[in-house]
Amino acid sequence: MLEIKQSRGRYFEEMTVGDTVESPGRTITETDIVLFAGLTGDYNPLHTDAEYAKKTVFGERIAHGLLGLSVASGLVWRTGLLEGTAEALTGIDWKFRAPIRIGDTIRFRAQIRKKKEMPRLNGGLVIFSTTLLNQRDETVQKGSWTLLIRSRPMEEEE
Repeated sequence: MLEIKQSRGRYFEEMTVGDTVESPGRTITETDIVLFAGLTGDYNPLHTDAEYAKKTVFGERIAHGLLGLSVASGLVWRTGLLEGTAEALTGIDWKFRAPIRIGDTIRFRAQIRKKKEMPRLNGGLVIFSTTLLNQRDETVQKGSWTLLIRSRPMEEEE
């Protein structure tokens, strides 16, 4: 019989409204932007053409908004909170507040806002208030994420 052990994530029952986690930082590079453009096919000159970007309100190339969201998804995993317990991302409400510039170091903060038990799914929905911050503690993106989180296995409750 295969035994699956929890790594370090929290089960639904261990999540408490108000708890907050914060990721380590990650610096956004020109390479990140170029690779994201290639992966998605989004070659908007605001992100890929330095001369064009100089003439915009930003004055320089900036990261794609969805690159920030994608990096946020990776940063939350670095907290360990969801490792081995997240079953599905079921919804996102997301706002883009400020540009992410080449060289910015961003980090992700999540606070548990609400929980809803879903016994038929062997877990529950957890709604997180989320913020992506730069090195100056400015909010560059924010919103709420809803995830299905696994319940503690019966054998571990005893």
